[in-house]
Amino acid sequence: MNRRECLHLLTGLAGAALAGEVRAQGAEQKSIPTIDPPDPNPKTPSFKLPPKSCDSHTHIFGPASRYPYSEKRPYNTADAPLESFRSVHEKIGVERCVIVNATVHGTDNRVVTDAIAQSKGAYKGIANVSDEMAEKELAALDKGGICGCRFAFLKRLGGVGDMNKFQRIVHRVAELGWHIDVYFEPGTVAEFAPVLTALPTPYVIDHMGTVQAAKGLDDPGFTALLDLQRKDEKCWVKITGLERASAAGKPFHDAVPFARALIDNAPDRVIWGTDWPHPNVKVMPNDGEIVDLIPLFAPEVEFQQKILVDNPARLFGFDQ
Repeated sequence: MNRRECLHLLTGLAGAALAGEVRAQGAEQKSIPTIDPPDPNPKTPSFKLPPKSCDSHTHIFGPASRYPYSEKRPYNTADAPLESFRSVHEKIGVERCVIVNATVHGTDNRVVTDAIAQSKGAYKGIANVSDEMAEKELAALDKGGICGCRFAFLKRLGGVGDMNKFQRIVHRVAELGWHIDVYFEPGTVAEFAPVLTALPTPYVIDHMGTVQAAKGLDDPGFTALLDLQRKDEKCWVKITGLERASAAGKPFHDAVPFARALIDNAPDRVIWGTDWPHPNVKVMPNDGEIVDLIPLFAPEVEFQQKILVDNPARLFGFDQ
């Protein structure tokens, strides 16, 4: 084989390799699931939320033209921008909220901080952070209304990750007075309990610990959550995701007893949220119907005031 033939062969091989890489990248992109958009017609709930009620767990997606989605995002989504976000809250009667930055935006938290800046004190935020962030970056987030950071220990959202980095981040943000927001696989709260109880700052467990209503109130995964909530005063739980917990589907009433048990267990450390626009749910809820679940698990005005107004004001630092 002469030199020209050799070069021609190498060029062909390089081109084939590049084409294969492009095809592989395309296949990888196509393998990213696309989630359903939220119900575009939230109902006006029968239950009227008290003044200063807080949606303590909600998201904003995009618009992608202004807030690009991360190349490493675990799912594709339609935009659910600030304008739609505000419209839903106006319809259901929410005055305050906490925007949890979703994994689709990676560690770019501008979609949250920009919304906070326009809210006249009505919004707070939970950021996605990394151990590589400089102190000035964390300080800027703190100044921008961020009061906590989130860790999703779910396989579909990236898995557990490096726990040494987790510990370093936790101790850094604790110095800012932030809390930690954690999202677990079903039935894994007990595994993380020793880590959580040793944290130097309060922590909030998402979606009622991803309880599964089909397993009943005596499920060891749920009793482990109750035990942790009862014993550790740093432990808060979000009454969110009843549609995720439900086995029966709409109107999700089979998940109500779990919410009630968590409220009875520690009424001063539970908060409520919609989880709009409901990423990765099997059954898309209507946000008005989610609000109407509140008087089922908290019929007492005293408890409604706690979980909707007083508790979130204390945890997130809203003005009373």
